[in-house]
Amino acid sequence: MCIALLSAVEVFMSAHTTTAHPSSPDMREAQWQLPRNPRSAGHARALLRWQLTDWKIAGEVADTAELLLSELVTNSIRHARTPPGREIGVRFATYDGRLRVEVADASNHRPQPREAAPEDEGGRGVSLVQALSERWGSCPRLHGIGKATWAELSLPR
Repeated sequence: MCIALLSAVEVFMSAHTTTAHPSSPDMREAQWQLPRNPRSAGHARALLRWQLTDWKIAGEVADTAELLLSELVTNSIRHARTPPGREIGVRFATYDGRLRVEVADASNHRPQPREAAPEDEGGRGVSLVQALSERWGSCPRLHGIGKATWAELSLPR
């Protein structure tokens, strides 16, 4: 069944959530596959809010992470030149006092910040990611074609 047709509870329950090292509660991850369509940005934000609530991460870090994720998903939907039917991978992880939000797609084109003219309707997403995150980047996917673009924030102590 297409994930866009699933209820919010079914989407949340379909997550693959793991703890990387049971001895370290700081290392956790959750990931989902979403269809490459405009509604997936909203689904990704809902999944992030749910996961951060479960991990007891709130406040400015949660708000900023939601904005970063929204920009990464939107960028992937708009600019990843991939065949129809390819999905977007969304991953959230905590490790070493950081929160990482990551979006993977089947495109090898890596995002670059650019100067948008004042009258431009778009073109500010990657610059916004660069400005709001402590670290960000893009790397080839470990298993498969395409890339993963990620942004990280420090977690409060």
